[in-house]
Amino acid sequence: MRPSGMHELSFHNLYRHGFVRVAAATPRVALANPEENAARIIEMAKEADAERVALVLFPELCISGYAIDDLLQQDALLGAVRTAIARIVDASASLRPLLLVGAPLMLNDRLYNAALAIQGGRILGIVPKSYLPNYREFYEGRHFTPASGASADCVRLLGDDIPFGSDLIFEAPKLPGFAVHAEICEDVWVPVPPSTAAAFAGATILANLSASNVTIGKSDYRHALCRVHSGRCFAAYLYSAAGIGESTTDLAWDGHAMIYENGTLLAEAERFARTPQLTIADVDVGLLQQERLRHGTFGDCATAHSRDMRRISFDFAPPDDAVLPLNRTVPRFPYVPADTARLDELCFEAYNIQVSGLAQRLEAAHIQRIVIGVSGGLDSTQALLVACQAFDELRLPRENILAYTLPAFATSASTRSNAWDLMRALGVTAHEIDMSPVCRQTLEDIGHPFARGEPVYDITFENVQAGARTATLFRLANFHDAIVLGTGDLSELALGWCTYGVGDHMSHYNVNASVPKTLIQHLIRWVAQTHRFDEAASEVALRVLDTEISPELVPGEADGDAPAQRTEDFVGPYELQDFNLYYTTRHGFAPSKVAFLSLHAWRDVAAGAWPPNFPDTKRNAYELADIRKWLGVFLKRFFQTSQFKRSAVPNGPKVGSGGSLSPRGDWRAPSDASAQVWIKELERSVPLR
Repeated sequence: MRPSGMHELSFHNLYRHGFVRVAAATPRVALANPEENAARIIEMAKEADAERVALVLFPELCISGYAIDDLLQQDALLGAVRTAIARIVDASASLRPLLLVGAPLMLNDRLYNAALAIQGGRILGIVPKSYLPNYREFYEGRHFTPASGASADCVRLLGDDIPFGSDLIFEAPKLPGFAVHAEICEDVWVPVPPSTAAAFAGATILANLSASNVTIGKSDYRHALCRVHSGRCFAAYLYSAAGIGESTTDLAWDGHAMIYENGTLLAEAERFARTPQLTIADVDVGLLQQERLRHGTFGDCATAHSRDMRRISFDFAPPDDAVLPLNRTVPRFPYVPADTARLDELCFEAYNIQVSGLAQRLEAAHIQRIVIGVSGGLDSTQALLVACQAFDELRLPRENILAYTLPAFATSASTRSNAWDLMRALGVTAHEIDMSPVCRQTLEDIGHPFARGEPVYDITFENVQAGARTATLFRLANFHDAIVLGTGDLSELALGWCTYGVGDHMSHYNVNASVPKTLIQHLIRWVAQTHRFDEAASEVALRVLDTEISPELVPGEADGDAPAQRTEDFVGPYELQDFNLYYTTRHGFAPSKVAFLSLHAWRDVAAGAWPPNFPDTKRNAYELADIRKWLGVFLKRFFQTSQFKRSAVPNGPKVGSGGSLSPRGDWRAPSDASAQVWIKELERSVPLR
């Protein structure tokens, strides 16, 4: 969702679309030298400001240094800390970001390990550390008082009364969703971190000022803490640990900084770096708010475990740059991970979900045969591979898979050959039924011009063929005591690219129902490359990947084999439409935000930028005009013209977290809704270039 008040910002500015640029800083620390540390903090704050950052997180006790032991109790040092704080506050008056800085503070005769929130020339609040480690190498209990020991919720510092406590949320009214909570190191290592209550109260960005010395394997545990906590809280989690300059008398430090968003790592500092680092990423607070909205149990848990929090407003004006692109990776294929290992795991799970779903349906229905139409294209190939695996696991003969290729007026020789070669290689019972006579008879019965020899290839001409094929498969299933296995995929259903009722829309069970087109091809390749079947079947399956996507319902050249129809000429590139589908249904983003993300993902397709596990995918690039055009097609087809088809889909297993469109699963919508809200938002908010 776009925050209100952001309309005046340029479409090409990330802040207009619910993003907030944040940074985790790891400065070089000068031990027990607050003056030098203040200078270094200010320098990094200025660097962040130039990068249009809204929030900068510094490490724990970075003004004094963490590993200084009893020097923390020296009046001279504590006085120098206050002087350094005043210097940082003065410098912040000319800077945009909110700064979270760590310092030891003597307040009301007690010493606190504190985080100071500084912005616009003032201290917004002070957050004391809640949990003080006093085990193994840690002796914080020797020096500090925990937050629970505070005697007041407001303290006097540098002549001002300042909110004090672990219950502070810092929020910027001019950038809705930008709400920050700070905690310190050990606070996230306990079972219930203070930031949990802050997330329940609306904080979207949780920040941890840490020292955290390094030991073997500790970085993995830090990752686990930040990843899981950000995911469970539907929040961003920033973590910045002390690095170079800290005392190595007994400990070592790696300067580990991370930025997580809802369980996903956005950016990470180089560990053990010898120079200061500013780790920057753009956090999608709009996404975080959507996730909290969609997961009702988050709100239920917040109600059960709520805690009063104080909200501190600060004046933050988003940068108004005409062009401010994202500093984060947006995957071109949200349904398909670019990492080879993750893709292999995803394909393993998706394929086996399909297989186990079909096997369970056959066992529950006491059915030992299926009927399937095999076109020689992507979807029917994947469905047939799944069927063979399911029959093998049920120890049913593959001859019980009754596979039919059903050529009509526009079937090409290549797809017909693919179908026959695949059926033979897999050892199923293969047949061919020419659908031309029954289609011609139907066209003649309804008085269609084609029956009189006129080359009229309208929607009726196409649907007569699709309907005849499915009707034949259902009658074959009746005749052989079988069920019809559907083959249509999630992308086709989203775009309404299927013939309703007795057409490719309908079956007894559909294993591809929630699998998008961009994933289907990777599943086929994975099945072939992992040798689920013999070499002949794998070779045919890989050949299918090179076949043009076409319904083959309109005749082409008399002597040519290329299809006259290219599906993507009508509904748009599937790689682009799957992108639109994911961000529209999974996250509920406005069209303008979908377009902004799409432009970031698809504008530049440079050498080396394409995932290495996408060898057979065309390396297309799309400019904003293309993105706007096909997003408009998507919005009209998805919201206005095809919901009635999704309201009556057959059973099929949900495969991925990207969702399904079954009304019994992830997506429920009225069939008679209008798409105007989405189309107008697109036209009003997305420029042509």
